Amino acid sequence: MVAHLSRYASMAGMAAIVLGLWIARPDTFMTAQNLLNISQQISMLVCLASVMTLLMVTGDFDLSVGSMASLSGVVAGAAFVAGWPVPVAITLALTVGVLGGLINGVLVAVVGLLPFVATLATLTAYSGVAFLVSNGRTISGRAIPDVFGNFARGGLPLGTWGNKALVFPALTVVALAVAALCWLVLEKRRFGRWLYAIGSNAEAARLAGVPVWRIRLLAFVITGVGAAAAGLMIASRVASANPTQGDGIMLNAIAAVFLGMTLTRHG
Repeated sequence: MVAHLSRYASMAGMAAIVLGLWIARPDTFMTAQNLLNISQQISMLVCLASVMTLLMVTGDFDLSVGSMASLSGVVAGAAFVAGWPVPVAITLALTVGVLGGLINGVLVAVVGLLPFVATLATLTAYSGVAFLVSNGRTISGRAIPDVFGNFARGGLPLGTWGNKALVFPALTVVALAVAALCWLVLEKRRFGRWLYAIGSNAEAARLAGVPVWRIRLLAFVITGVGAAAAGLMIASRVASANPTQGDGIMLNAIAAVFLGMTLTRHG
C-alpha cells in the first residue's frame, strides 16, 4: 500500500505547489493565458526529458544534451546565413543530433566507457564545435527566416478569454506529441520492454536474447535527436541562435526524469 501511494507522492507535491500559487495569486496564476505561457516555456524541457527517459531507464545518461542543443541551433542558424531553405536547415540540425547521439552511444555501448566520462568529454567537444560554427557570436536578425521564428509564436486558436485571443502554442503541441510517443514506446512496445530489461539487469537481458549494445546505442541516438529538436525549439522561440543557449537545460531535464521516478519505477 505504501509503495503504491509513493508513486503519486511527486504528483501530490506538484499539486500542493500549484494550489499554493493559486491561493497567493488567484488573479494571475491560474488564468488561461498564464497556463498557456507556462506550457510554452517548458515545452523544450518536456521534449528533452521525454527522450532522456528512454535513455535513463537503461541506466545510462547523457551530460552532453545541452551543448548538443546549442550546436544544433547554431548549425541551423549558420545554414540560414548561408541561404539554405528552412526544411534543409532543420534536417541538417537534426542530423547533427543523430551524429552526436551516435558518437555518445559508440563510446558507451560499444567502447565501454562510463556514461559520465564519455558524455562529459563530448559535452566539451560539442560546445567547442558550436563556438567554431558560430564564431562565438549570436546569429540573429535578418539571418533568421520569419517562418522559423514565427513558428514558436504561432499555434492553434482557442477563441478569446476576456478581451484576449488565446492560442495553444505550437511548441506545446510538439512537446506533447514527443511525450506521447515516448510513453507509447515505453508502455506499449517491445523496444520499451527491452529498455527496462537492460536497466534492470543488462547481463540477464543479453542472455535472454536482447541486443543490449544495439538498444543502448539507439537510445543515445534518440536522445541526440531530442536534444537537437529542443535546440531548434529554443532558437525558434528567441529567433536567434548562440553557442550557449542550451547549456542550462541539461540539469533540468535530468532532474525532471528523476522526479518522474523513472529509475525506480520497477524497483
